[in-house]
Amino acid sequence: MIGNELTYKIIGCAMKVHNKMGPGFQEVIYQRCLAIELERAGLAFVREQEQTVYYDGIEVGTRRADFVVENQVVVELKALVQLEDAHLAQAKNYTVAYGFPLGLLINFGGKSLEHKLVFNNRQDQNLQN
Repeated sequence: MIGNELTYKIIGCAMKVHNKMGPGFQEVIYQRCLAIELERAGLAFVREQEQTVYYDGIEVGTRRADFVVENQVVVELKALVQLEDAHLAQAKNYTVAYGFPLGLLINFGGKSLEHKLVFNNRQDQNLQN
């Protein structure tokens, strides 16, 4: 289960959270609420799983994405009025650091939930719809 089916379920959970909570809370509140909805949906996930970052095979630090769902999709949350290119770049970098073909950037800060599917350009995998 990857690509459309899994990301559709994750986005559906995020929509439930946004519909109930609306904009205006801190990111950590949305993170806790999304964890509840992911669990209710029967999706396996880990919150803030640390991942080592390498440069030319040398460890240079660590990163933590908000969620790793079904050990397949990295999910980064924001609670901002407007997403910027830096946020999209951050989400893309997580897909590379975790070695996943795709990720989701979800923003709870606007009137409507905003979500963007991000792809790991360093993988030669083809995703099926």
